[in-house]
Amino acid sequence: MTALVTATDLKRSYEIRQGWLRAPAHLQAVGGVSFALQAGKTLAVVGESGCGKSTLARLVTLIEKPSAGTLMLDGVDAVNPPASAVKTLRRTVQIVFQNPYGSLNPRKRIGAILEEPLIINTTLSKQERRAQALDMMARVGLRPEQYGRYPHMFSGGQRQRIAIARALMLRPKLLVADEPVSALDMSVQAQVLNLLVDLQRELGLAYLFISHDLGVVRHIADDVMIMYLGIAVEHGPKERIFARPLHPYAQALLDATPGLGRKRQRIVPKGEVPSPLDPPKGCVFSTRCPHVTDLCRAQRPPLRPLDGRLVACHYAERFLEGQAA
Repeated sequence: MTALVTATDLKRSYEIRQGWLRAPAHLQAVGGVSFALQAGKTLAVVGESGCGKSTLARLVTLIEKPSAGTLMLDGVDAVNPPASAVKTLRRTVQIVFQNPYGSLNPRKRIGAILEEPLIINTTLSKQERRAQALDMMARVGLRPEQYGRYPHMFSGGQRQRIAIARALMLRPKLLVADEPVSALDMSVQAQVLNLLVDLQRELGLAYLFISHDLGVVRHIADDVMIMYLGIAVEHGPKERIFARPLHPYAQALLDATPGLGRKRQRIVPKGEVPSPLDPPKGCVFSTRCPHVTDLCRAQRPPLRPLDGRLVACHYAERFLEGQAA
């Protein structure tokens, strides 16, 4: 099956000015990420704050252009698209942000918020736009009488349902969800996650799901990509990574999540995350890894296949055999 999204060695760096007499520094937010995502599947991107998850989301949703690499959306070059395909690409991918209240215009009624994408991108009549907005409200669990209300009149969970409905108004094929439930209460999180699962099954959507919560990821993902300092350190099927993570950083993340930690000795990273302005020369996790060697400090390990997933660790075979875990 042809992938709906194919990213190859995506990179995004920013120039940081340090004053009049100093040369600018370069911050590499995404350092060469590759993945493929098929329709109806969910790829979860996991990592600590500052690892490049949200930057990757902005690249995939065409909010920012990558510094290097290629991105194909539904068979079209999304980095340098032909002029005739730009409008279609914008409709192919939509995004749901973390803060539902901040992403909704407080001065507009919900009906107007939902119809705005249709006004910009279609030639539908007013009656047709209203009908589609009401239909989408019903899909996400909102009532018709709420059509004329303002965002402040809804709870956090209801506002996120509105944000999801707005993102789906143009019938996209890919939905990027950037921490869509982290601002919600635990019980409301479950409701929104179940809604996303139902919508994916009903509409055949592909999800790029950005999260730092492995408990949420375990519920919704098919594949998992774990990032650290802009680099993917482990990437593969959810079942394999949760059953036996092979990268020390992936092990530490699972150990830190209640109910997901392994029964063996826990991995506890030491120190702080290095500055992205001055990342380690070798393995990006070498400054915090309890198993670090001189090879790790000197040479960055490639992302290579092992045990049904990709892992960037010189000693992953040891963890697979249980010799160093």
